[in-house]
Amino acid sequence: MKKIFITAFLIGTFSLGYAQSDYYNDYRRSVTDVNWQTVITDLLLSTTQANEINSLNRRYDDYDGWNRVYANNPDRWSTDRYSELERIMGRDKYAKFKTKYYKGKNPVAVYNRNKNNDKRYKHMDKKAKSYKSNNGKAHKNK
Repeated sequence: MKKIFITAFLIGTFSLGYAQSDYYNDYRRSVTDVNWQTVITDLLLSTTQANEINSLNRRYDDYDGWNRVYANNPDRWSTDRYSELERIMGRDKYAKFKTKYYKGKNPVAVYNRNKNNDKRYKHMDKKAKSYKSNNGKAHKNK
């Protein structure tokens, strides 16, 4: 019984850590995938706005700092980050930013679109469809 409990505990711990590191990777991509100097120049942001954006981008340089804030709700990072960007830029400039870099979509949706699209299980879908189409006849053709 102890072995089963320990195994379940370890699996839960490692899978939770893996899932949260995926969220952190999305967070880091939201910082690194955009050339912020170009954004600042294109939107004619003030020095104060540029400093606030740079400070926001440096807020969680490592996983531990990010995890202290978002451990209980890792999905919240995107809402927090993009509402802060909207506050810094202002509504009009934020709308221009969204249009140019996220094709008008909400950046939160951009980073969450692949959460339920796990590639590790894609091959299972084909097997399930072929099994359903055969209605179990594949087992009788031995």
